[in-house]
Amino acid sequence: MNVALPATVTLRRAVPADFPEVRRITRDVYLQAGHFAADHPYMSVLADVEHRAEHAEVWVAEAAGKVVAAVTLTFAGQPYSEIAQDGELEFRMLAVDPAHQGSGVGRAVVREIVGHARQLPGIVAISITSATFMERAHGLYRSLGFHRAPQRDWYVPGEDVLLWVFRLGLGSSAAASTLT
Repeated sequence: MNVALPATVTLRRAVPADFPEVRRITRDVYLQAGHFAADHPYMSVLADVEHRAEHAEVWVAEAAGKVVAAVTLTFAGQPYSEIAQDGELEFRMLAVDPAHQGSGVGRAVVREIVGHARQLPGIVAISITSATFMERAHGLYRSLGFHRAPQRDWYVPGEDVLLWVFRLGLGSSAAASTLT
């Protein structure tokens, strides 16, 4: 089942036919924002959507038949988990096509992740890592109730890049979600 989001956007699990667009969007977002150079080793991690989909859950937001955003969901102990602790859903690599940024797609995706997490047995929180320079993302997370967890911040191994951890406790309310 697909989830209707603002501006006729739906969120669904990615299928292999989506992988080229997920790769393009993620690459474009990181390059255009100046986060990494094209030859940075992390760019190959972002580009390997097939591996990600094999070891985590890759989701896409779609509008008018086109993939406009992608995100990866993972849990503690799984290969793509960087910071998730027991009872946490971690999301990573949230990327909204630059042509659709500012339209509410990213906000809608994160809200649906929150609703989805509330439906998962044993999940009591959501965590996300964000580089200190990703200020726009920080504003989005804070506006949706995420709080910094500075005691969990960490550095990228071998680099002088500090990563901040944001966390949202889910409390006892059970918001409905129809992610599949």
